[in-house]
Amino acid sequence: MAEAHQARMQTEVEEMVQSLERDHIRKMQGRMFKCSADCCDRSTDSMSQVHQCIERCHTPLAKAQGLVTSELEKFQDRLTRCTMHCNDKAKDLFDSGAKEPAVRSLMDRCVGSCVDDHVNLIPSMTRRLKENLDSIQQ
Repeated sequence: MAEAHQARMQTEVEEMVQSLERDHIRKMQGRMFKCSADCCDRSTDSMSQVHQCIERCHTPLAKAQGLVTSELEKFQDRLTRCTMHCNDKAKDLFDSGAKEPAVRSLMDRCVGSCVDDHVNLIPSMTRRLKENLDSIQQ
């Protein structure tokens, strides 16, 4: 992917991830640490019970992180498939005898279109992630 397109995509995804972290994940981390501290304050519990309690405290955050990771992997896979389609189109054009500038131009337009399409998917992906993060039991 051309550097400008890649930088644009990276900026958009980073902004989304930072928003999710700031508005959802960070709160979950705070609850996890408070919950874990409460587990450690249970002086009558065995070491095993305290460990199990801490594991239960970590479960919602682990689910949240898994959810975000899975969604980003699916997004990346879709973007990769789109850019691979552009590569195929460029190769076909080159194989048909087109000159390098025409092939580069096609590739740039095609990848730009992939980026545009996927940037447009980010708001709905963000909404879906926020809804799923909000539904995780704390």
